[in-house]
Amino acid sequence: MATGIRLRRLAAIAAATASATAYASLTPSTSSNDRGGGPALESIRRRISDPTAAVPPRAVQRAALSGASSSEPLDILVIGGGATGCGVALDSVTRGFRVGLVEREDFASGTSSRSTKLIHGGVRYLEKAVFNLDYRQLKLVFHALKERKQVIENAPHMCHALPCMTPCYNWFEVIYYWAGLKMYDLVAGRQLLHLSRYYSSQESLELFPTLAQKGKDWVLKGTVVYYDGQMNDSRLNVGLACTAALAGAAVLNHAEVISLLKDEASGRIIGARIRDNISGKEFNTYAKVVVNAAGPFCDSVRKMVDENVLPMICPSSGVHIVLPDYYSPEGMGLIVPKTKDGRVVFMLPWLGRTVAGTTDSNTFITMLPEPNEDEIQFILDAICDYLNVKVRRTDVLSAWSGIRPLAVDPSAKSTESISRDHVVCEEFPGLVTVTGGKWTTYRSMAEDAVDAAIKSGKLNPSNGCLTDKIRVVGGDGWEPAHFTILAQQYVRMKRTRGDKVVPGIMDTAAAKHLSHAYGTRAEKVAAIAQDEGLGKRLAHGYPFLEAEVAYCARYEYCESAVDFIARRSRLAFLDTDAAGRALPQVIDILASEHKWDKSKKKEELEKARKFLETFKSARNAQFHDGKHN
Repeated sequence: MATGIRLRRLAAIAAATASATAYASLTPSTSSNDRGGGPALESIRRRISDPTAAVPPRAVQRAALSGASSSEPLDILVIGGGATGCGVALDSVTRGFRVGLVEREDFASGTSSRSTKLIHGGVRYLEKAVFNLDYRQLKLVFHALKERKQVIENAPHMCHALPCMTPCYNWFEVIYYWAGLKMYDLVAGRQLLHLSRYYSSQESLELFPTLAQKGKDWVLKGTVVYYDGQMNDSRLNVGLACTAALAGAAVLNHAEVISLLKDEASGRIIGARIRDNISGKEFNTYAKVVVNAAGPFCDSVRKMVDENVLPMICPSSGVHIVLPDYYSPEGMGLIVPKTKDGRVVFMLPWLGRTVAGTTDSNTFITMLPEPNEDEIQFILDAICDYLNVKVRRTDVLSAWSGIRPLAVDPSAKSTESISRDHVVCEEFPGLVTVTGGKWTTYRSMAEDAVDAAIKSGKLNPSNGCLTDKIRVVGGDGWEPAHFTILAQQYVRMKRTRGDKVVPGIMDTAAAKHLSHAYGTRAEKVAAIAQDEGLGKRLAHGYPFLEAEVAYCARYEYCESAVDFIARRSRLAFLDTDAAGRALPQVIDILASEHKWDKSKKKEELEKARKFLETFKSARNAQFHDGKHN
């Protein structure tokens, strides 16, 4: 019986592969070079790529929002500064609209900084499409593969192709995964990153030395390696916000919507009451259309209009842990499609460390989700089965949980199936909600939301969507060898305890880090390190420099210590204890940039330490009788 099921599965894959090949050959390519952009596109590109350009100061952005009146409103006001919200701001401002964006915390402070760091086409969706004969799932894969390539092209300094290894423990798995991943290649068509291929067990161990060759009742037969994309998620999100600001959008982080404004005569939403959480001041801003892109919190915005509205968010969480680099080789991930309890487990190299994690689990919505110790232990137990190294709880450098907003379309007749695609709807006149989807498809989600906003407000764009042709700030003109310019032309001037400034080399690790984090803007950071004596590393063993704190405060709306350690650098996510040790330096530099007094510095230190406690590193874990509570 089991053999019959396996044969039917292989037959299904073969048939679907043939269909996908035919579909891919008929689907026209939608490369960024296929459509023209005209003078508007060139003007926007020049503005974004100008090395002397700087984002408008926060006070200017706030004034632009508070100055939008009922007689002269914004065209579009975006609520939410995650990937989708910043994507909406960039899309709409590059269509010629007056645009504002507000975010309660910081750009990428929620789901968008807590992702798996993969830009993926959806291998699992493809498997479901084949076995359930679900054309909707197949469309999701085609769409995600197209957008995967687009994200990598739009931010080449922060995104790259990553090979992912799938271990096989019997010959059926070898054939099954090889055929399935070849189908993935075929479906990708022109959007293919690299071809998948099979490696023998010996070749696999050479590529992934810590992979176990034998277990209790299995022997490794080989692996199939395929390619997806990888990114630095929060830095990409911040890059989108800054790109939108350079293009003319008024973006404001730490600005909370406390109520929506409604025209009593028509019942239309016409703006929002906003509290600047830094100054504490409140103001109204008016817009022809408000776009709700608040991610897991979009129901909270909808309830500002109608408290009895049915929820459209079904939250799920993914727990991730960070381990030392020796757990996985640089440049090769490991993905186990099916563990003991049927979940997917992965290990991915990321920024010099290893990220390991699970898939979806039910959760509740909270501002600072924390990983459950059972989930952390599950990941450790799961990866232990596939590695030849001792897996220890004490090796966990950081652990976090992210909430994914799975969406139910409120206009759908049946709510049986929660959508893995995104939902765009206008339940209340003047309020367009966009939610669901995933990081990979943020750009097309934003495009759909702006199209809906145009329809809702009867707006007149000066041109069509251009975001498939616009690179994120720092990406235009960037090349992989860009780091050599930094290494050869700059030094790291370091201030000693005696207030002397001594020169140090701009080593390859620091130069590569700056190049990948800031793209062509890295030279500005290197110049600060050289000219202002801010060339010291913030934490031993990590390439983050003091100069980055000053740069981010001046050019990336970094308003707090948490903004820096979590979203501008990734130190909180990479090593919680190292982030804690870096805090005094980070706060001193931010205090100098933002003119903080002693009480403000103390407040920032307390807030940051409280934030780091939610990252369950080995030191943060509580022990009792040798076990973790």
